[in-house]
Amino acid sequence: MIRPFLQWPDKRLRTPCAPVETVDDAVRATWEDMLDSMYAMPGVGLAACQIGVMLRLAVVDCSEARTSPIRMANPVVLHASVKPRSHVEASPNLPGIHAEVERPRAVTVGYMDETGAQVERDFVHLEATSVQHQIDHLDGLVYLDRLKPARRQMLLSKYMKARARAGRR
Repeated sequence: MIRPFLQWPDKRLRTPCAPVETVDDAVRATWEDMLDSMYAMPGVGLAACQIGVMLRLAVVDCSEARTSPIRMANPVVLHASVKPRSHVEASPNLPGIHAEVERPRAVTVGYMDETGAQVERDFVHLEATSVQHQIDHLDGLVYLDRLKPARRQMLLSKYMKARARAGRR
């Protein structure tokens, strides 16, 4: 089921998510809704809080065929490369704006998978960027928080003006 995305400045986007105690049918159903919503966007990752579910759940699928989803509960970066990578990031929670963000090029992430097993996996390039972007969401951060204050303020101002114009139509 495709779920609506929260829109900035919804306070839930600034609220750290609660840990997942166990992977059960409710968690698996949430992951499926997240994947449906992410593919409809279209995007390469989604955190549960972006659709109003305040649990530490994320999905990522950077495959060209969109057939290799990674489901994560309680993801945490265990190791990060010192070599950075820049990538243009955006979010359905802040439509109409985007920015180039620099993050570690590779990360090792620990998480519970769809079976409830604890997994450690290495991610590089776009997958690494997407996983880090989702973990930020789970921690109550958005990609704009990774920018210098003046750039962040300029983009937020642009977003709020566009939102106000859309509300007048």
